[in-house]
Amino acid sequence: MTNQYQPLLDDFTFDNGISLKNRVVMAPMTNFSSNEDGTVSDSEVNYYIRRSKGAGMVITACAYVSPSGKGFPGEFGTHNDEMIPSLRRLAESIKQEGAKAVLQVFHGGRMCPPDLVPDGDVVSASAVAPEQQTATGEQPLPRELTDEEIQSVIRDFGESARRAIEAGFDGIEIHGANGYLIQQFFSPHSNQRTDRWGGTIKERMAFPLAVIDEVKSAVKKHAKEPFLVGYRFSPEEPETPGITMDETLLLVDELAKKQLDYVHVSLMDFWSVPRRGVDDTRSRMEIIQERVGNKVPVIGVGSIYSADDALKAIKTGVPLIAIGRELIIDPDWVQKIEEGRASEIQTKLKKDAQHELVVPDALWQAIINTPGWFPVEENQ
Repeated sequence: MTNQYQPLLDDFTFDNGISLKNRVVMAPMTNFSSNEDGTVSDSEVNYYIRRSKGAGMVITACAYVSPSGKGFPGEFGTHNDEMIPSLRRLAESIKQEGAKAVLQVFHGGRMCPPDLVPDGDVVSASAVAPEQQTATGEQPLPRELTDEEIQSVIRDFGESARRAIEAGFDGIEIHGANGYLIQQFFSPHSNQRTDRWGGTIKERMAFPLAVIDEVKSAVKKHAKEPFLVGYRFSPEEPETPGITMDETLLLVDELAKKQLDYVHVSLMDFWSVPRRGVDDTRSRMEIIQERVGNKVPVIGVGSIYSADDALKAIKTGVPLIAIGRELIIDPDWVQKIEEGRASEIQTKLKKDAQHELVVPDALWQAIINTPGWFPVEENQ
């Protein structure tokens, strides 16, 4: 009998030859569970092992590239060579279960809690505080990075790519989304510079594109076999001024020219529509797919829980679907679809299932204590 969800199970091959066994990607999600020294913990490794049997590709939680970029308590790092054995353990744990392993890297910029960065020195594109809260509820006024410091952070992204290669990852994802440093340079809210790194939209793109160039250069120099380079971005910001959909379409045009292996849209809802900037009632995902999908593979994401949700999403033409929260709720999501048991997929979190689901304590507490973050099964 033909599986009606076969489009989700078909293999996919990137232009560089790396092949995925299906179209399902585990989305990157912070888990707050690493060791204090920035190494990966046992509980994190077990969490990823539990979720790497089904998905074709696993994108890790974001790892900070510079000591000044640590954005969360319990976050692992790629900031020096001492991290390579820890990173290798994570990569091997994911790959041995059959998924490709991609390391997401970032710098938190103005969203970093002062107590997590050296001397409490929070930095950004400009000295503009965030309107949204940081992980610990603080909203520090950041210090504007100097030109020399900017170039140093760019080099840190390249060095993190080298470490990812040495650790055995299959690829790296540059985290240019969710209000962190790369997005801070692109945003007219957080970037009020008047030098080569800010001003016009072209100058606000300079930092993200320089990071991509540095990472790709490191891959060309150090990778002895195909290695993926992806880029994640948020299409719009709520702030005024803030990133608008028309600006993002100009950014994705430039991303498509960089010969990236994929672009990954960061959305809470796959079907969300533009807030401003374009006269188009279609979803952001459909607009982006139409704009660059014939030039670079697009990963879609956002509140996809059931097999039917994913099937509807992939029918838009987006070749890869990322699921995050749902893989915490049901780590066997893909296997159930493969086995014709899609009706058995759990789409609401069971509050007493932490150990069964192999979720680290810190992540579980964050989930339970953040109302509305996860759909929760009632009447337990």
